Amino acid sequence: MKYANQYLQSAHTILDAYDGSTPLAIFLKKYFSLHKKHGSRDRKNITHLCYAYCRLGHAGKNLLLEQRIRIALFLVNETAEGWAELFEQSWLEQWDKPLNIKLAFVKLQFPLFVMEDLFPSIKNISEGVDAQQFLLSHLVQPDLFVRIRSGQWKNVTQKLSEASIPFNAISNTTLSLPNSAKIDELLLLDKEAVIQDLSSQRIAEILSEVKVFTTNKFRFWDCCAASGGKTILTKDILGEMDITVSDIRTSILYNLATRFQKAGINKYESLTTDLSKPNCVLPSSMFDLILCDAPCSGSGTWGRTPEQLLFFTEKDIKVFADLQKNIVTNVLPLLVTGGYFLYITCSVFKQENEDIAAMIASKNTDLALISMQHINGYAQKADTMFAVLFQKK
Repeated sequence: MKYANQYLQSAHTILDAYDGSTPLAIFLKKYFSLHKKHGSRDRKNITHLCYAYCRLGHAGKNLLLEQRIRIALFLVNETAEGWAELFEQSWLEQWDKPLNIKLAFVKLQFPLFVMEDLFPSIKNISEGVDAQQFLLSHLVQPDLFVRIRSGQWKNVTQKLSEASIPFNAISNTTLSLPNSAKIDELLLLDKEAVIQDLSSQRIAEILSEVKVFTTNKFRFWDCCAASGGKTILTKDILGEMDITVSDIRTSILYNLATRFQKAGINKYESLTTDLSKPNCVLPSSMFDLILCDAPCSGSGTWGRTPEQLLFFTEKDIKVFADLQKNIVTNVLPLLVTGGYFLYITCSVFKQENEDIAAMIASKNTDLALISMQHINGYAQKADTMFAVLFQKK
């Protein structure tokens, strides 16, 4: 690559200035708007260097920034194409070797490089997560996944084929695509297909355990609704229901309304409330199913936002765990007898997962555990999640 060294220096400048206070994508956008000399190819290559560097987390933290960028490029890229001028011949000779051999080579060059330092608080991850596989998954860009809605398979796959966008069928409802695939203007999102990580889609397997037991309209509350993706999924799995959604952010619920309209969900109750507060505003009705996709560290999704590997601190785990305990305590009284409570995080930390499940069980003896699982997406270039389903006796 003609300008590889210049790209390396630009990435060095950006990473030196980046403090993690905003998402890296936003920081890069602002940087490039101030430095208009960079064309589209320049921006693409500099961005790649920055994200590759972030994927190392704190591995090799005692090395020079420029050395770490080179190590990251070596580990993240399958070929040296375009970057060869940045490396000595000995590195180029190892480039096409399996990842474990490449890691051993890096360790030989830099004995202080410790792969386990990549992920913050690795000692706190759940036993149900394979630590080594999970660590290595951060060196790979996750895929983009779409869930095709009922009756839209032929339509969606035909559109993708005609646009020459490669895809793989994971199931009869799920496609994986390259993360860079531009489908926003190609597909009618939320009507034809929903952009939703593979692990999030697997929540459908847990929802299939929910038995609609009431003769009245089934009442569902997505208490931490965010963009509403799991509400759309729940409706697609369980059918017609009275829907209530809530979130702490009015702006999020506004965006959710637009999304619901596209998805054909026109009747629902919406509530802005902070469920972590003792005297929070609650819905006036009881519910047959409460879904709590709790605010969390997001540690199972950092393959998509690898800058988090650099700036997350262990004390934040307790902050999220306390928040989750408060939310669960406030919402559970609104569950009817026979009703279901589904608690979900996209975290790998035990304090946010099994410990919260244990707290729920110990403080609510009228709840029976139906299922509890880690949804490990790291072998399929997807997120890692946790889900536990209870039923009220």
